[in-house]
Amino acid sequence: MVLVGFAEAYAAIEATWSLREAGFRVAAFTRIGARPALKHVRNVRIFEVFPPELDAKRTTDDVRALIRSLSPDAYLPLDDAAVWIGGKLSDESVTVAGPRGQSATDSLDKELQLARAGDAGLLIPSTQVVSSLRDVRPTGYPVVVKPARALYSVDGHLVRVAPRVCADESEFLRVSSRPTYGNVLIQPFIRGQGEGLFGHVSRTGVVGWSAHRRIRMLNPQGSASSACSSRTVDEGLLGPAERFLRKMGWRGLFMLEFLRDAQGRPWFMELNGRTWGSMALARRRGFEYPAWTVRAALDEDFSPEIPADPPDIFCRNLGMEIVHLAFVLRGPGSAALSDWPRLLPTVRRLLHVSRKDRFYNWKWSEPGVLAADTAKTLTTYLHRAFRPAG
Repeated sequence: MVLVGFAEAYAAIEATWSLREAGFRVAAFTRIGARPALKHVRNVRIFEVFPPELDAKRTTDDVRALIRSLSPDAYLPLDDAAVWIGGKLSDESVTVAGPRGQSATDSLDKELQLARAGDAGLLIPSTQVVSSLRDVRPTGYPVVVKPARALYSVDGHLVRVAPRVCADESEFLRVSSRPTYGNVLIQPFIRGQGEGLFGHVSRTGVVGWSAHRRIRMLNPQGSASSACSSRTVDEGLLGPAERFLRKMGWRGLFMLEFLRDAQGRPWFMELNGRTWGSMALARRRGFEYPAWTVRAALDEDFSPEIPADPPDIFCRNLGMEIVHLAFVLRGPGSAALSDWPRLLPTVRRLLHVSRKDRFYNWKWSEPGVLAADTAKTLTTYLHRAFRPAG
């Protein structure tokens, strides 16, 4: 049995299918009242835990109780909050198939990742690291203001801070009035296309390299991809990327996020040390990263079967594509986003569906899962899309 969480994570359905098809039984935990689409996947037991945004210790205690009750063989974190919880489970009799101890802390620390990525030879943006925004100014505009950590533990609860784009000083002053919970990163706003570099770190090194490029994002300002396409792995990134992962002490699945600018330069953004939203694309190509990670955690001699000739795939999330259109209608939150998608071309692209297209969270034998996931995505994100921009 594998315990996964949180059940409402972007990759929960695809990761569960990966594990189930590899022969594992799956149990999942979800926030009280969340009603995730994963409950429509067959043969998955779902248990509620207290939301970590309200009391992270209570959530961790609930997960500990689940582990002692279910006796799972492995724990697979599906999102950042679950990674944070996994870092607290070293005393439990369960194998954490993901970052543990210091690796869990490091996987949430973007400031540390940037330093190690630069040391490994990856291209990183010039970055101001500040403890407060109130008495500083960027060296130039436009900029992106990011939290230094993927999430923070503040007064016993977990907090996530969204990055913001600032075109000028007036926009920066608006952002600087919002609360911060630790160091903040100020970087130049780089125009380009998002890319992901994926793989599995085994005992002997990285195997199963794959890559994709983002075609559309749920929020064009920056978010999970609503449509993505496979791409050829950039061989020039492999050596520096593997050095970086060694510096991080990494094992199991990973996603390295890059932004490739108009000159073709790949700028390192961050490491995602847990499952990612576009897992469907990797799985449709034969890269079963979730199952590989669990198997390797349980047996360090495990060697995954790497697809010899993975197909080129274009993959879409139906619900996120609809929400993407809502964000386009709302408009940009910063004057720096001058290349904001136009409405009519966006509609035409969204309506163009090829028989070769693949969809996230779709399985012929479980068609209700896609419908449930689409409905859940729309109810979760549409109200956010229509909030005033800024």
